[in-house]
Amino acid sequence: MTEASREDISAGLGHWTDWLERSRDRLSRLTLGPSVRRVGRVESFADGVAFISGLPQARLNELLRFENGSLGFVTALDVDSVGAVLLDDVGAIEAGAAVEGLGKTALAPVGPGLLGRVIDPLGRPLDNAGALLVEGYQPIERDAPSIIDRDLVTEPLETGLLVIDSMFSIGRGQRELILGDRATGKTAIAVDAILNQRQTDVICVYVAIGQRSTAVERVIEAVRARGAPERTIFVVAAASSAPGLQWIAPFAGFAMAEYFRDRGGHALVVVDDLTKHAATHRELALLTREPPGREAYPGDIFYLHARLLERAAKLSQAKGGGSITALPIAETEAGNLSAYIPTNLISITDGQIVLDSRLFAANQRPAVDVGLSVSRVGGKAQPAALKQASARLRLQYSQFLELEMFSRFGGVSIRLVQNEITRGQRIRALLTQERFALLRQADQVALLLALDAGALDTLDSSAIAQLRHQVPDRVDRDAPEAIQACRFGRALDETQQNALIRVVEALASEIRAAKSSAPT
Repeated sequence: MTEASREDISAGLGHWTDWLERSRDRLSRLTLGPSVRRVGRVESFADGVAFISGLPQARLNELLRFENGSLGFVTALDVDSVGAVLLDDVGAIEAGAAVEGLGKTALAPVGPGLLGRVIDPLGRPLDNAGALLVEGYQPIERDAPSIIDRDLVTEPLETGLLVIDSMFSIGRGQRELILGDRATGKTAIAVDAILNQRQTDVICVYVAIGQRSTAVERVIEAVRARGAPERTIFVVAAASSAPGLQWIAPFAGFAMAEYFRDRGGHALVVVDDLTKHAATHRELALLTREPPGREAYPGDIFYLHARLLERAAKLSQAKGGGSITALPIAETEAGNLSAYIPTNLISITDGQIVLDSRLFAANQRPAVDVGLSVSRVGGKAQPAALKQASARLRLQYSQFLELEMFSRFGGVSIRLVQNEITRGQRIRALLTQERFALLRQADQVALLLALDAGALDTLDSSAIAQLRHQVPDRVDRDAPEAIQACRFGRALDETQQNALIRVVEALASEIRAAKSSAPT
């Protein structure tokens, strides 16, 4: 045997010895014991719902994995079987297929790595921007904060929309329902509220349930173009998604927002919309053979949305002082607010913004019905300067609407009534606001003070729209002290109020002069 052969044999023995040592080391660290897997089988499957036997210890909302890789969760418990809803549209599942109980409920990913991303409720990316940087996972179903852990809602969450901020102020930790017929601007109001947080510390979570892909894309593009997408999470369960995925979407969105709330931050959750979520819940309940109730909805439909929206709250300082503000959206039919789902949601939330299709058709947008809308927090969360300026606004506008109705029967000869109608028409023009044309608090205060001082009475509607666009730049230039006071939530003194009124009066004079000198 040659020397080279001896060396090869020696090297081979050395590698073999090393492998044995590594194997012994791994075996010494192993914990030997029985491995338990809970496996059942599919008895029947149709319309995305499976009935499964052999899982007697399954819990409600427990995750299941089917043998083709699909995920599902338990929605119904029976004596001999459980009903499960699929979260994927991977493919058909046949009777007899194996199902494994995972022993945990559905989890949602959480963490700063979700900001700026478009994901589904299970955290799977939909934006082709690479893998998510997830800090952890939280159950989608969590208990709402107890009463002792909550604080009063006193901090404003400004939307940038004059009609809402002045008359139906929303506070951080509030649940304000947006209600109206189809295509009346419900999503537009919610998106404007998201866009207005670009200069604040509020994290936004937009949850789309059963929406068309084109509608969701428009929302995402609007936020990316005009808002702060780096502080927004888009949770999408589109109309083409599995019903189970649509069902868990709002719960997952709240779980993602609670991560920031629990660390002392503030979050805004927009749920678009809960009417489609209720329809999905009804569909799944009927397929899993739950007894139907009113309008075929199961008996727990109220509890479903109550336990969801109760998670929106302002926490006490002992719990970090964070908050979740909820703007759920619901759709009505022919303006019927007494329908089952709208009345449920109205009773759960802290107020509602009602949109009117007739106002929308008359080009008054946002088409907010001032008589039916309300905020049960209201002035408690309204900034001091805005509260000063809007103290009489709602009363004046309501009186104008009544006078306008009576004036249709004939001419009004009393000068005082004519002045009230003129003032009301100026209020209506002022409250009409284009999409994305958001106003800061100082700009809103300036316009309302000028309105109360009569500075807008001689302008027509088109001139008021022009003035509203020019006010922010002029306020920046001529009333910086008032801007600072509004920024810190302080009330304005008389000097600051007069400065804002002079700004608007000067602008109104310039616009009148320009119109009078323009060729006819």
